[in-house]
Amino acid sequence: MSLPFYQRHHEHYDRAYRHKALQSTVSQYQKEAKSKSAVYAQGSTAYSRGSAAYRHASAADFSLDSSAAYSHGSSAYDLESAAYSYGSTAYDHSAAQSKRSAAYSLDSESLSKSSAAYRHGSESINKLAAAYRLGSEAYSLGLKDSNLMIEDQSYKMSPKAKRAKHNLVSEDKENKAIDYSVPIFTGREVSISGITDTEEERIKESAAYVAKRNLFATGEGVSVSKVAKSTSEEQHREKKSRKVAIRESAERVALKKTLEDTQAFHKKLNQDKLLHAPEFIIEPRSHTIWEKQNVKFHCSVAGWPAPRVTWYKNNVPIDVQTHPDKYIIESRYGLHSLEISTCDFDDTAQYRASAMNVKGEISAYASLVVKRYKGEIDASLLYAGTSMPLGFGVTPHGYASRFEIRFVDKFDVAFGREGETMSLGCTVVISPDIKRFKPDIEWYRNGVLITPSKWVQMHWSGERASLTLTHANKEDEGLYTLRVVMGDYYEEYSGYVFVRDADAEIPGAPGAPLDVQCLDANKDYVIVSWKQPAVDGGNPILGYFIDRCEVGTTHWTQCNETPVKFARFPVTGLIEGRSYIFRVRAVNKAGISLPSRVSEPVAALDPADRARLRSHPSAPWTGQIIVTEEEPAEGVVPGPPTDLQVIEATKNYVVLSWKPPGQRGHEGIMYFVEKCVAGTEDWQRVNTEIPVKSPRFAVFDLAEGKSYCFRVRCCNSAGIGEPSEATEATVVGDKLDIPKAPGRIMPTRNTDTSVVVTWTEPPDAKELVGYYIESSVVGSGRWEPCNNNPVKGTRFICHGLINGEKYIFRVRAVNAAGLSEFSQDSEPIEVQAAIAAPSPPYDIMVLESVRDSMVLGWKQPKVIGGTEITGYYVNYREVVDGVPGKWMEANIKAISERAYRIQNLKENMVYQFQVAAANLAGVGTPSLPSQPFKCEEWTIAVPGPPHDVTCTEVRKDSLVLLWKEPVYTGRSPIAGYYVDMKETEAKEERWRSVNEKPLQKKFLKIGGLKQGVSYVFRVRATNQAGVGKPSNVTDPVVAETRPGTKEVVVDVDDNGVISLNFECDQMSPNSKFVWSKNYEPIEDDSRLNIDAKGGKSKATFKDLGEDDLGVYSCVVTDTDGVSSSHTIDEEEMKRLLALSHERKFPTVPLASELAVEILEKGEVRFWLQAEKLSGNAKANFVFNDKEIFNGEKYKMKVDQKTGLVEMIMDKLEDKDEGTYTFQLQDGKATNQSSLVLIGDVFKKLQDEADFQRKEWHRKQGPHFVDKLGWEVTDDCNVMLKCKVANIKKETHIVWYKDDREIMVDEEHDFKDGVCTLLISEFSKKDAGTYEVILKDDRGKDSSELKLKDTAFADLMNEVCRRIALSATDLKIRSTAEGIRLYSYVTYYVEDLRVGWVHNDTQIRFTDRVKTGVTGEQIWLQINEPTPQDKGKYTMELFDGKTGHKKTVDLSGQAFDEAFAEFQRLKQAAIAEKNRARVLGGLPDVVTIQEGKALNLSCTVWGDPTPEVSWLKNEKSFVSDANCTLKFESGKKVSFTISAVSTLDSGKYSLVVKNKYGTETSDVTVIVISVSGLTDTVQGHDQNNLTVSKKKKTMTASKRKEVEKKDFIKPHVEEIIATEETPDPNEIPPAETEKDTKSKQQAAEMTDGKAAVAEMVPQPTESLDKQGKKLLEKKP
Repeated sequence: MSLPFYQRHHEHYDRAYRHKALQSTVSQYQKEAKSKSAVYAQGSTAYSRGSAAYRHASAADFSLDSSAAYSHGSSAYDLESAAYSYGSTAYDHSAAQSKRSAAYSLDSESLSKSSAAYRHGSESINKLAAAYRLGSEAYSLGLKDSNLMIEDQSYKMSPKAKRAKHNLVSEDKENKAIDYSVPIFTGREVSISGITDTEEERIKESAAYVAKRNLFATGEGVSVSKVAKSTSEEQHREKKSRKVAIRESAERVALKKTLEDTQAFHKKLNQDKLLHAPEFIIEPRSHTIWEKQNVKFHCSVAGWPAPRVTWYKNNVPIDVQTHPDKYIIESRYGLHSLEISTCDFDDTAQYRASAMNVKGEISAYASLVVKRYKGEIDASLLYAGTSMPLGFGVTPHGYASRFEIRFVDKFDVAFGREGETMSLGCTVVISPDIKRFKPDIEWYRNGVLITPSKWVQMHWSGERASLTLTHANKEDEGLYTLRVVMGDYYEEYSGYVFVRDADAEIPGAPGAPLDVQCLDANKDYVIVSWKQPAVDGGNPILGYFIDRCEVGTTHWTQCNETPVKFARFPVTGLIEGRSYIFRVRAVNKAGISLPSRVSEPVAALDPADRARLRSHPSAPWTGQIIVTEEEPAEGVVPGPPTDLQVIEATKNYVVLSWKPPGQRGHEGIMYFVEKCVAGTEDWQRVNTEIPVKSPRFAVFDLAEGKSYCFRVRCCNSAGIGEPSEATEATVVGDKLDIPKAPGRIMPTRNTDTSVVVTWTEPPDAKELVGYYIESSVVGSGRWEPCNNNPVKGTRFICHGLINGEKYIFRVRAVNAAGLSEFSQDSEPIEVQAAIAAPSPPYDIMVLESVRDSMVLGWKQPKVIGGTEITGYYVNYREVVDGVPGKWMEANIKAISERAYRIQNLKENMVYQFQVAAANLAGVGTPSLPSQPFKCEEWTIAVPGPPHDVTCTEVRKDSLVLLWKEPVYTGRSPIAGYYVDMKETEAKEERWRSVNEKPLQKKFLKIGGLKQGVSYVFRVRATNQAGVGKPSNVTDPVVAETRPGTKEVVVDVDDNGVISLNFECDQMSPNSKFVWSKNYEPIEDDSRLNIDAKGGKSKATFKDLGEDDLGVYSCVVTDTDGVSSSHTIDEEEMKRLLALSHERKFPTVPLASELAVEILEKGEVRFWLQAEKLSGNAKANFVFNDKEIFNGEKYKMKVDQKTGLVEMIMDKLEDKDEGTYTFQLQDGKATNQSSLVLIGDVFKKLQDEADFQRKEWHRKQGPHFVDKLGWEVTDDCNVMLKCKVANIKKETHIVWYKDDREIMVDEEHDFKDGVCTLLISEFSKKDAGTYEVILKDDRGKDSSELKLKDTAFADLMNEVCRRIALSATDLKIRSTAEGIRLYSYVTYYVEDLRVGWVHNDTQIRFTDRVKTGVTGEQIWLQINEPTPQDKGKYTMELFDGKTGHKKTVDLSGQAFDEAFAEFQRLKQAAIAEKNRARVLGGLPDVVTIQEGKALNLSCTVWGDPTPEVSWLKNEKSFVSDANCTLKFESGKKVSFTISAVSTLDSGKYSLVVKNKYGTETSDVTVIVISVSGLTDTVQGHDQNNLTVSKKKKTMTASKRKEVEKKDFIKPHVEEIIATEETPDPNEIPPAETEKDTKSKQQAAEMTDGKAAVAEMVPQPTESLDKQGKKLLEKKP
């Protein structure tokens, strides 16, 4: 699979063939040493010499030799690129001048003639100019991407096969930064250059100019000639829309007006001044090609009027009409071209382009050499007497040949230490091997030729070249290049040598200085310079000691007593005529370093004598020079020297330079130098003893910090002449500052043991010597020097690193003043190889198949090797009966697309294919063989599969899918595309279509992705016949936004220019920005200017319009898929255009318009605020169209910092009614804002101002800040509150309601400034007018609150709302009557309306279902519940505005449990109701006098009628003669003892019993004997018996327990029978009326007979009603 020899050099042949940008090499100006080789095959002399050799050349030789000639032509082509770049730049500038000149040269006559033509051409002017600029930019495409390719070729500049393994990174150019681009022309043919010596010099000058400027000038403009419109153009114009036609018409009117204005302004200009002769901006370049190829000459011409270009062949005009198929001549927008098709040997000639206008004629020449393959050359030409064309050369070794030089066993990057011996060697293989032709072996260090010396030895054995450093020093560090030269051709190989410091004799001492040189030597002084070492030993270097040694001796003398820091020092005290060598040592606080390598010997001579000795050597060098003086001859006194100036000034010396006088006679002259302190005329001669002979002198012994002036006198034998003009005052001191630290340290990967470090030069750097680079393993904290010899430039490759480790780097700059501070540390970088051969492509599929060819498609390799893929190679083989055959090459030239048609296949044959990818590192491993495909005609109706499906702009929730249309479209055109997707791990049946309707475009943004999920995609094409086969599935893509991802940002600058901006911080040296519209390359730059600088790219719209609508995307090549896009639709376009107009015609942005407010004292403040004001902003104030100014009435202020503009008026009067305007001006931006104050608006504002003025006076005493208001507390109480201020201890507060003072228990302390009045359980009785008054000696203030009508209703609504919010959840409770639902509130008011809902139906209340409120309980009673009562119950509390609901579910288990409890309680109530009981009448204790009659009676109850029995002292007791027991009517029970005795004392118990229960009532009878009783009792009659009762009291807790029971229990009382008469008004709380009557009856017994105390309580209500009342009282 090797390439033909004539294609190996062109690594991008296929790209050029497909009209894509060629990759260029570096400017020939930077490769001057190789310029001779460019024309190796061009010389006519070589051609004539090679005629005989041609006949003897073998077929094998011819293949190699022809390749050499082809490669040399390519080198010339590279050289030509620089000139083309320069010309292209100048053309843009010149074109812009031409456009202006065209406008200025129009006069009234020419205007009328050309206006019509101009109208026809006006529309195309911008398009033409933009098209040319697009072409010019296309010429320069790819150069930046080729930097790496340039470096790769620096190892070995000979052509290489594309599939050969390339060296990784250039070594001879590795430390040189290419600061400018050289655009080249993109052509379809393979271009090989041949140039003349004159062209070479011109190209060098052009390239030098480009390199010096380091940028390209840009310009616009194009010359448009008057041409007739074609029929197609007329048809195109007829199809234009009305909108476009109107716009074009308006543009023509505007253009015509502009032309008329231009004519009027420039009508007096001299037209001849605007005309200029033709000038070639880009000249045609020479070509060397093979037969049957096409070639195209290009040139660009400027001039006014537009020149006419004619092409000549050997000075004969070319007639296109005679040879229509041979020649094509085109002239477009100032670009002229001649294309020659299918060149043969007869086309070898000299071609000339002649440009002519009224100002003159100019010609440019180019040669064309057409080569034949060996064996096809016309032998007759070799013997003909005619001259051969230029550049068609034959070498002594074959026709159009060269030597093949290869390097074997090459030396690698070497590391050594000072004092060691180092050797570099390389085996050189040269073919053909010709004995009498010996190569020249040359060694270079940093591009400087090395000569043998005591430090360097060289050897050439005939096969191996070696270089030995006998005693390595840091001066020997650098890039070593071995160059092998054979005639005019050479090859070279490079490697870097690092020399580290030797071990210091004293630990911590610095490294030795290096590169000691003698800058300026005179007869009594030498200025020595050196470079500071990279290693300071860990302590700052304090200075340097300089030592000298006279040649021929070994005694070293220290020249300075104290260390000097400046790396330049004048050594004085030398003996004239003797030679010296010097060395330097560095010193820090640890000690002194080893000495540097000694300098070259220098003689202490006047420079004039040294120059004379060099030109007239007399005797062999002995170490001393004998100086003799000539006899002076008479002559004229010389005049004063001229051009005296100080060329160098330090704190130690000043160097003067001047020119000899014009008047000096015929003899030699010498000079005296004089000095004086500035400002005085006290001149002192510096060289008093011996005058100097050379016009250069160093002055020493000057006081540092003082200013001096200098002058020089000439002298000869005739005398001393007049002094020169004195110099300006010079201050003695170092003029050179220590440089600042470099910036932007950027490491990039190179090899597996090296990293490329780049940085930016420090600002204001002067006389930089170079840079030191240090590296450190991340986390180690230890820094190691990467170089020990300062490197120039801002790029360096740090070798010797550990693969896989992460390093950081820092850089410091060096000049004579010292070393700068270290730069900031770079970002960490892992040491890995930068590029490698790509991995195999994969997923090979057939895109189309016909009878004799097949179109293949494949996917890009997963690993591209760190650089972009340059092409692909396809192999195929036949498969017969399953047995594969031999692999054959399908393409010789690399193809750039991922689709390729393989021709000349056999129909119905089965084939296998494999593809290999290539990049700058070489050709990668071929893919695995594809599955077998049969070559047969496809007849299916549906389209084939789309191909090249790729994902870009991957984000966490979206991505953009791109694809290319199928090669096979089926039987009808493609109607659209369907996109399918699924998760990577999903099954095949999980494929789903993204779009329902076919897509017309070949891209789609897919959204709705899940972050972190992996997806795959495929695309299907459809036509009328149906949907075709899907494309290959994409590689899995994870939806994620990578860190550092940036988006395209649209921006509008201050000039209204709209641009799209994209920034990338992951760019490699070969990366570039590629913009596209709707994911198609932008080829027409008439609408868009694209500029890239560093890591930023900007696409600027020239005139944003509807034609610019679309999706703009930007991709950064040679990165890991960095891309972004921005969509400009109609809405976005309108926004941008509005913003652009605002920026073009700026206004002062206002944060707020003009407004008015009333200040605290009633002052009126007008104000507005701008968003931003500069220090020069000003404002004008206008009232009713008259400007007003700052004064007593108006106080005006403009605050530029805050943008606040205000005006304050003390008082608003009737005459101030009107319009107020603030006018702002800030530079060119203006704005104004107005406020109209008339009518009601003004009156309202005036009243408010008066009110505020009064308020201010009110607030001087105690006053209310917040007026009296109310709030409802969490306890549902109402609190009246107000906030007061400006109070003191003497301030009093008084509350009133309806003009009646409210007495408050405590005085308010005003601590928190809030006064409150709490009203608990607020109700209607609290309605009224409340007022609070503050007063003290300063005045008083009052606040009133009316709580009536609506205000009262609002308050009650809030109270009800709070009460409703306090309601507890509904609870369920069973009773004997039924089920009760209840809730508690804080307290209840009548305004709170209560409603109940059952199953979303309002409950209608009956005797069975009723509601009520008991205290704080709101309840719903359901008597005798049934299953129909089940369901959800809701209590609705309405506060007057909103409702509040509490819900409980009375169903299921809740209902069952409640109903069961109800049944139980009901039965218990029945039992309680009907059980036997004593209702009342029996006292607890009866005290009676012996002999008296005792009668006790009571009432009993029970159903059935209870059984009655008596017990006495817990024993059964029955009636007898003394005691009568009665039970009458089933209710009344009586106990009668006719005459009691002491034996009757005891405890009597009445027991009643029936089936529901038993109850016992006890009474204690105490009988008092007559003897123990006092006869009389004071205050009472003896005959009276008094029965008193003592009520048993119950505690509250017991009362509650009684209330909780569902039946009535009679009170238990104690009856005391005494002679006292009790208080008839004493009635127990629970007694009834009959109880009271019984006591009165007992008290009325006074007849001395038996006293009977009877107490029979009768219920005033039925037991049912009593029970109901008790239940209602239960909580």
